[in-house]
Amino acid sequence: MLQRRLRLLQAVSLNMSMMVGVGPFITIPAILASMGGPQAMLGWILGALVALADGLVWCELASAFPGSGGTYHFFDAAYGESQKGRALKFLFVWQFLFSAPLEVASGALGLAQYAAFFFPSLHEPAWNWGAIVPGVDSAVPWFNLLGVAVMGLVTFLAYRRIEVAGRLLVVLWIGMLITVGWVIAVGLSHFDAGLAFSFPERAFDLTQANALGLGAALAIAMYDFLGYYQICYMGDEVEEPSRTIPRAILISVLAIAAIYLTMNISILGVLPWQEAMESKHVASDMMQRVLGSKAAGLLTLMIIWTALASTFAATLGYSRVPYASAKAGHFPRFFAATHPKGDFPHRSLILLGVLGMLACLADLTTVITALLTSRILIQFVGQIVTVFWIRSRPEIMARLRFRMPLFPIPAAVAFVGWMYVFATAAPVVKAYGLWTLALGILVFQAWDRFHPTESEATS
Repeated sequence: MLQRRLRLLQAVSLNMSMMVGVGPFITIPAILASMGGPQAMLGWILGALVALADGLVWCELASAFPGSGGTYHFFDAAYGESQKGRALKFLFVWQFLFSAPLEVASGALGLAQYAAFFFPSLHEPAWNWGAIVPGVDSAVPWFNLLGVAVMGLVTFLAYRRIEVAGRLLVVLWIGMLITVGWVIAVGLSHFDAGLAFSFPERAFDLTQANALGLGAALAIAMYDFLGYYQICYMGDEVEEPSRTIPRAILISVLAIAAIYLTMNISILGVLPWQEAMESKHVASDMMQRVLGSKAAGLLTLMIIWTALASTFAATLGYSRVPYASAKAGHFPRFFAATHPKGDFPHRSLILLGVLGMLACLADLTTVITALLTSRILIQFVGQIVTVFWIRSRPEIMARLRFRMPLFPIPAAVAFVGWMYVFATAAPVVKAYGLWTLALGILVFQAWDRFHPTESEATS
């Protein structure tokens, strides 16, 4: 049986470690390229607004339905075994299998990419897929294999009792705060506003290219904000979850929004955006320019630590999803077991670790873009609709410990933000999200036909 051992400090550290990780250190070049200049920082500002609005959605759902499993648990508690409930729960687990391993793999791959600062040969090809799949000419660099090894290490670290993992989370979180704090302090102490705000011509013109670029920038920003809800996946292990989880979400979003905006502007105040846009280790390059190679090397080690914290937090939280769905009968019962001595879902943890290791063999950019589109429609939009459903149920509203202020404005902002990300995504990425959803619906129809509910089975 899961134990309630996580308090507000551990909940905040889990969320913030998941949110920062290596994300901003590897995506600054991509977000600058999305709009061709520092005006892409608008994506960070919009991302903060969408994350805060969507965070309020998670807060209300977690207050109404505290428990492990995150979105799966929300759908189960709200809709039960109705046709809608069965479909939403199945499709959430389905998209989880396509997105969660990609998300944890992105942290491991980002860690490996910064390790290449010390070992440039990691960017050299290890093998070509053509040796395995005829007609496919795609080389796999060595840092992908290092990412596989990192996922193995993270799975090992997460394979322990929750109170031990909780203490480890706080240690990793402190390391993350020191890392971003150092980058911000160095950047601001050498800040040049002329560099940070050197906008190109027509940077703010209302053109289709700028609209699409802003959508791409928002998508990258939302990837970096992902994790403000991570504690929701571990609700059965949180003390006073209806009170603790909403507080942890709001603290995490506001703190990380301030950190991101300050850190990115401080980097651009030292490193010209044209140069930052081409960098593979942008924070380390900034540090090397200001304080030299030794400081850059130390910062790189700290970023690697931060990436490890993020990957650990993601693995720990997401490993509870197959466990929760298996307990409810929507995933093989084999994964509903907990460790006989440690009281944690060990089989579910190993499953996520193995899938994450396989995902590390993909291209990092593809991993980042695909994981968002595969979950927007079912998870984020589905949750927004569920909040409106809650508001129509007085018996649920009566027991809420947290209610979204200014409803329905935050829910509407979250919906518009997520749909803007989806609508402006590249066609191939959008197709990935729609294809996985369509295939999931077909699989659900077949699965549902042969898995009747208890009431149907006894009738």
